Amino acid sequence: MTAPLRISPSARSHASVLRLVAALAIVLLLAAAPLGAARGEDIAARYPQAREFFPTADRFGATEGDPPAAPVYRGDALLGYVFLTNDVVRIPAYSGKPINTLIGFDVAGRITGVAIVQHEEPILAVGISEARLKAFTDQYRGKSVFDKITIGGPREDYVAVDTISGATITVMVQNATIMRAALRVAESRGLRPGVATAAAVAPPPAAAPVVESPGAAVPETARAVAPSGTERAPPPPAATEKAVRPGRSQPPPRPQRAAPAPIAQPPLPAPPAMTGATGAEEPLWKQAWRERWGRIVLLVAGLATLTAILVFQDWLARRPTLLWYLRRGFLLYTLFFIGWFALAQLSVMHVLTFMHAFMHEFRWENFLIDPMLFILWGFVALTLLLWGRGVYCGWLCPYGALQELGNQIARRFGVRQIEFPDVVHERLWAVKYLVLILLFGVSLQSLGEAARYAEVEPFKTTVVMGFQREWPFVLYAGALLLVAVFNRKFYCKYLCPLGAALAIPGRFRVFDWWLRRRKECGHPCQTCARECEVRAIRPTGEINANECHYCLDCQVTYYDDNKCMPLVERKRRHERASRAREMVHAMEPHAGAMGLDESAEERGGRG
Repeated sequence: MTAPLRISPSARSHASVLRLVAALAIVLLLAAAPLGAARGEDIAARYPQAREFFPTADRFGATEGDPPAAPVYRGDALLGYVFLTNDVVRIPAYSGKPINTLIGFDVAGRITGVAIVQHEEPILAVGISEARLKAFTDQYRGKSVFDKITIGGPREDYVAVDTISGATITVMVQNATIMRAALRVAESRGLRPGVATAAAVAPPPAAAPVVESPGAAVPETARAVAPSGTERAPPPPAATEKAVRPGRSQPPPRPQRAAPAPIAQPPLPAPPAMTGATGAEEPLWKQAWRERWGRIVLLVAGLATLTAILVFQDWLARRPTLLWYLRRGFLLYTLFFIGWFALAQLSVMHVLTFMHAFMHEFRWENFLIDPMLFILWGFVALTLLLWGRGVYCGWLCPYGALQELGNQIARRFGVRQIEFPDVVHERLWAVKYLVLILLFGVSLQSLGEAARYAEVEPFKTTVVMGFQREWPFVLYAGALLLVAVFNRKFYCKYLCPLGAALAIPGRFRVFDWWLRRRKECGHPCQTCARECEVRAIRPTGEINANECHYCLDCQVTYYDDNKCMPLVERKRRHERASRAREMVHAMEPHAGAMGLDESAEERGGRG
């Protein structure tokens, strides 16, 4: 009798693994067939906007080539190309990430559509409506990929498009991305200024769509390459059309069928060097600095003036009237020029973006693209080391200037001020630090999501967009300004995450303190503590450098012998001594010399 065959547990386990691998292989093979058949429809299926760019198209080719682009067909006629800018050029914007845009253009080089499909820009995520964004991108429809586009006012040899208020630098980045990417794709497909190839290519087999040779020096009508990379013979003459000469920014030509009679075509000349591919374009940040040189001069002049005020603060504090006019004038400069004109309002999102870039891929070009913000941040970094947070919060913040000027006007009209008790006031200081920690935590996951939470800052609504936003944002910003009328700089004191972010490095300033104090401050004098606009002076007399806005009011009091109690007491003693001397001098004529002589004789007789 034969013994039964025994299978070891290890062999049984090995067989189970083999069966599982075989089953997975079968599933992958079955899935590969429909994916291969639908490969050419990927870009249109994923981005429906592509069909809006070419409403008459019935087929989209595969996204291939160098740079990658998908050809668009109607029957056997090539209509144009569709591609994503991230596959061609990547120009970082404010977030440090490029703005991925879907672009289509026809065989004449006319842009048929532009649509932003992915971005992490704070200003675009929250602040710019979809309607305004679409209105901007729609301006490119009908323009040539060879046009030179400028943002804003007209320039010689340029085609102007309108900007988006409050997002000028982001718009500049987007414009450069669109035009450079479109130019590279067009040139790689053989399109050139003044000569466009309108080809009616015979429809390739479904399994092997025709894709143009990447980076070819001859147009797509002269050669075709199969997906495997092997060259095909050029299509027969009957499948080609005569080259046309379009003018710039003209309506696209109507697609045509091949002529029945064969027409021999000479090879077209090689295209010029691709400016988009060679990287010969001027860096975008240099263009921004050159175009804004006038604003840069005014900003640098203002910062130089502020530096002089800070350096000569003791001299100015002894002249309170001059300092009063200088400070109010500078606050107006900050609000109207730095804020509403130059749109250089700093934000906590700039801090988070810098930290994100520092932890991932830091490039100075990302920050140089806005000269006003770059110069302002550089100055703020310097003043943090010398004076602390207060220089920016008290002198250079447009929203802070708006709050302070509004509060001063309210005081002139006798509006009563409402203040919290000291114990509540000092605990409310912590709120802005909690907001900063929350935003930082969210930014680690997504800067775009952090931008939504950063709407706790009313800066975008009030300064950058000039209240041109949806009503909830306007209502919130207006409410904070109304509260500041009754409680001086309420938002700055308790809610501002940017102020909290600046206070942290401000603790490491080089000089201990530039503001003068006396041993009597707080014991018993409370004059400065009562007058401090942000209540940064404790009842014990110390100035909290993390909360001080450097308004210099306490320095004016320090030198004022009518307000500073030690100086008042010294002045009183001096006045009493002066009156005593005056009384002695007044009595001398009545006493006379004889009285003095008699006194001397009496002293001599006693001796």
